[in-house]
Formats: sequence, structure tokens, C-alpha cells
Amino acid sequence: MKYPNKISYLKKCLLLLTSIFFLCSYVLSASAQEDDNIALLDRSAKAFASVVKKAGPAVVHVRVEKEISGKSPFHGQDPFGFFNDPFFERFFGPQFRQQPRQQQPRAPHSQPKQFKQQSAGSGFIISDDGYILTNNHVVSESNTIKVRLDDEREFEAKIIGTDPQSDVALLKIKASGLPYLPLGDSDKLEVGEWVIAIGSPFELSQTVTVGVVSAKGRSRIGINDYENFIQTDAAINPGNSGGPLLNIHGEAVGINTAIFSRSGGYMGIGFAIPINMAKSVEKQLQKYGKVTRGWLGVVIQDLNEDLAKSFGLKDSTGVLISETQDNSPASKAGIKQGDVIVSLDSVKIADVPDLRNKVAMITPGSKVTLQVMRDGKKKNIAVTIGEQPSNFGKFKKPTDKVTEELGLTLQDLTPELAAQFGYSEKQGVLVADVIPDSPAEKAGLASGQLIEEVNKQRVHNLDEMMAALKQSKNPKQVLLRVRAGDFSQYIVLRLK
Repeated sequence: MKYPNKISYLKKCLLLLTSIFFLCSYVLSASAQEDDNIALLDRSAKAFASVVKKAGPAVVHVRVEKEISGKSPFHGQDPFGFFNDPFFERFFGPQFRQQPRQQQPRAPHSQPKQFKQQSAGSGFIISDDGYILTNNHVVSESNTIKVRLDDEREFEAKIIGTDPQSDVALLKIKASGLPYLPLGDSDKLEVGEWVIAIGSPFELSQTVTVGVVSAKGRSRIGINDYENFIQTDAAINPGNSGGPLLNIHGEAVGINTAIFSRSGGYMGIGFAIPINMAKSVEKQLQKYGKVTRGWLGVVIQDLNEDLAKSFGLKDSTGVLISETQDNSPASKAGIKQGDVIVSLDSVKIADVPDLRNKVAMITPGSKVTLQVMRDGKKKNIAVTIGEQPSNFGKFKKPTDKVTEELGLTLQDLTPELAAQFGYSEKQGVLVADVIPDSPAEKAGLASGQLIEEVNKQRVHNLDEMMAALKQSKNPKQVLLRVRAGDFSQYIVLRLK
């Protein structure tokens, strides 16, 4: 009877030893796995640090000085006038723009004073001989541009060219042997990839933030005429504008441009111009000092399900031609109102921004093939792309002395402008700009508002408004009904 008990005891000992062995193995394995994870994180951190260390010296701080005339910027709670600077309004939004205040009468023969206004942004060197990419809104209307390098050297920069429609600017400093960033391929960038932003937010130079690509091809943001933004959650703040967005290989894949914010600060949504778009612009700026874009000469709109069915389409992919301009490349090629463009050189067209961007990037004089749907049938049309007119997309300036005296720049509502501002086509006359210290500014008029009546007479376009102004019984006083969004009000403008 004792022998079986010894066997049982030995079995228990063996089981205990086996358990201890496996427990030790597990602990050692878990410890090794933890070490591997930490090592992986360490390698990732060092990889980011390596990219920043190599790219950082090519990122510059851009300081701009402008001379402004008229009202002193030193008033109210904005002692430096920054909130009236488009550079800051671009980030913080129009709610930060100071409202017009009642002006005190000027002394007779007093002259407008000159004031200096400063703003700052970022940029990055793209060649060893001193070419720098940044945003147009950082350097526009500047008198002096200073560029400070990572090694604290400072240079005065010259503007080689600017392109307000894409918000790209090219600068040049007199230096050689400079560190520079290689330009990547933004088309290969994928949603979810790591990206790094370097810049000078709030003038804190060489600030680094890391995030991922949140989306690609963002348009209809309302920032630029041509938009194809990379969206990222890498923190971008005022001052980052013009700096590079890098991939993990240290290549510039975008130019940081703006943030979406309801508070004025970082909210996890930033936008960068794709570097492929910037490269195309930069080449033209360096060669010609300006950008020449392709032009079709059509008014276009997006399709919805009902429109697609009406035009015999299976889906709403493509762009509807709502109007063809006379003597334009489109009309000469035989493109008609009601055609639906579905592809350009066999590349499918998704929507209005897609077509606008593709056409704009084509060299004028080039021949392309547009596939359109007409009466439910596909038709290939060869088109010679024209050169975009110099006044394309610009507001019309006042052409009458009365509007100059009122202090207004006016514009007829195009379908694009109506959609952008939430109005209906031919609903009224759009206020494009208000001249400082004018009757219009003193009355509180602002750009983006819509004039629907002049002296109780309904107006639908600029011609009707000019006719109504000329019929005014009192040339020194004008009664306007002005709409802002869903609300309208009557405003009296008194001429001097």
C-alpha cells in the first residue's frame, strides 16, 4: 500500500515543477514581449526625431511688415490691429474682425496717417541657393519680408512670384549651400499615414507636431479658389502657415495653410496644400513670375440623384454644364449647355472641384478629350484648352462714381458665388468689399451681404442697381435693403 502513495507523491511534485516551469517561461516571455514593445516605441520615437533633426534646419521663420494708411490700428482691445489682418482672420474666423465704430470728424485738410503692421508665418527652403516656399497670405501686400533660419541668421527676402488662387508664394534669399527639403509625391500619400508639421506657431520657432492624414482631396472649404487640401490632425496654429507637412521619409508633402476652428485654437482639423499642386505653381513662378492656368469657359454644377435621372445617367458622377460662354474653348469645340462631363483624357471626373483643378493644371494650348453624356449617349469631344483670363473669378470694381462715393465694391451673383454665400442666383447684388472710412462702412455694411432693394426698388443685378441709383430723387441719400443670411434690414447711406 505504501508504493502507490509514493508514486502519487512523485506525480504531484512533477506537476508542481511543471507548473513552476511554465509560469517562469510565461513571465520571461511577457517580460521579453514588453521589452520588444518598448524597443519598438523607442525606435519609432527616434525615427520621428531623426526626421525632425534632418528637416528642421530647412524650415524658416517669416516676418512680414506692411504699411497701412487710414485709421490707427491702436484702438479698442486690439492694440496692434492684428485681428483686422487677413492673416489672423484666416485662422480665427470673421467673428474676430473688429466691427466698424462711429468715426469722429477729421480736422480740415488732415491727411491719413501711415502705420506699420507686422505679422509672421513659416516657410521652407527647397533649394540650396535660397528658394523658399510659403503661403501667399503670409507675404501678400508686404513692404518688407525677413527670413530667419534655424541657425539664427536673418535675410531680407524677395518675392519671386505669388499665386493667390492656390495661396502659394515663392521667395528668394541671397545665400548658398543652404539645407533644403526634398519634395515628395502627395498623390501617393494615404489616409492614416503619419505626418509631421514644423513651423512657428505664435512665433515659437521650430515647433514640431505629429499626427496622421485624416482625409485627402478636401474642397469647398472656402479658403482658396483651387482647393484639394490634405486634412490632418497634426496640431496647426497661427504661425504654422507656410511651413511644411512632412512624411516619415522627411519629404515635404504639403504646405500647412489653415485650421478649422470655432474658438481660434487647435481643434484637430488642419489643412495643407498638396505639394504636387505647389510644385506645379512653383515651377511657373520661378520661370515666369506668374501662373498661367487652363480654361474651358463653362459654368458648371454638381449632379444630384434627380438631375442624374433627368439627364439619363445611372449615377451622379460627373459635372453638368449649365452654361457655355461665347467664343470660349468649350463653345468652339461644340460643348453644349446640358452636357455632362464624365471624364477628361479617360480619367473620371468626380465633381466640380475635381474638374476645375484638372483643367487649371493643363497648359494652355494643350488638346484634351472630354467624354460627355448628351441625350443619354456618350460622346467624345476634342478640346483645345485656352488660357484663363486675367480677371477670371475676380470681383468687378466699381464702374460708377456713385458706388465709389458710397464706398462699395459690387459683384453680380454667379452660380458659384450664390452657392458659396447661400443665396439664389440673381437674388441681388453682392457686396464684395467695403472701402474703409466710407459711408458704407459707417453704416455697418460688410462684404458677403446682399443688396436686394435700392430706394424701395427691387434689384436683381448690378445693371438694375446702377439704374435705380441714377433715378434717385435725393442724390445725397440712398435707402438700401440689405440681406445677411436669413435676415434683411433697411440701411440709409448718406453721401458727403
